Amino acid sequence: MNLSIIAPCYNEVENVLKLHDELLPVVEDIVAHGWKNAGEKINSAEIVFVDDGSRDGTSSRLQEVFNKYDKPGIKFKFLKHDTNLGLGAALRTGFKNAEGDIVVTVDSDGTYKFSEIPALLAYLTPGVDIVTASPYHPKGIVIGVPANRLLLSRGSSLIYRFLVNWSIYTYTCLFRAYRPEVLKNISFKADDFLAGTELLVKALLNGYRAVEFPAKLYRRMYGVSKAKIAQTIKSHLKFQGWVLIHRLRMMFGLKPERID
Repeated sequence: MNLSIIAPCYNEVENVLKLHDELLPVVEDIVAHGWKNAGEKINSAEIVFVDDGSRDGTSSRLQEVFNKYDKPGIKFKFLKHDTNLGLGAALRTGFKNAEGDIVVTVDSDGTYKFSEIPALLAYLTPGVDIVTASPYHPKGIVIGVPANRLLLSRGSSLIYRFLVNWSIYTYTCLFRAYRPEVLKNISFKADDFLAGTELLVKALLNGYRAVEFPAKLYRRMYGVSKAKIAQTIKSHLKFQGWVLIHRLRMMFGLKPERID
């Protein structure tokens, strides 16, 4: 099996060495030992970097650092948007170019430790389509993240729990593992930070099974968060309204809202 790891990047030049020093050894270990879980063996991997219109030299720095690497079983793809299109657009570009039998998305700033990728993958057992990291799970932990960002993320996730699936505690994280069938069959329109939530919610509404990996969420060490809080709140409220209408129409036996 082949593993694809997608790392969207926007003005992340300060985190390129972190990606090299902390992500690459994890991928090396997975490939070198033929990582196995439930009979699935990973023999090769690709890391797909999507530079979403960075203005700080992120793309050239990524290539400078990773093009020196030459070991069997691991390859890199360097994709770039000419302008900043948003996280959702970067994810769509990454998904379109990923070739793996399992696709993992990571935060380029390492707010979820790259060393947790094997533990995340361990939850991708037969019958599971998505594994999503969950710092808000009773066994999850949040360390040092600003309160305003936690309020937005926790509040949004709580609303989605009521609207979609109460057993899922966190709907807003990027750190996930997907079966490629989900990415092939479920589309999402958001270009901003709503994208990951939209993808998860639509997958659940379409009957795909998601489970949570209780995770530790750390504060960003380098650079600044790219999330625009007001815009993100507006996007979530609009999407939550769509989900509510969809649920009500189903409840009253009416034709549901389109999910695609």
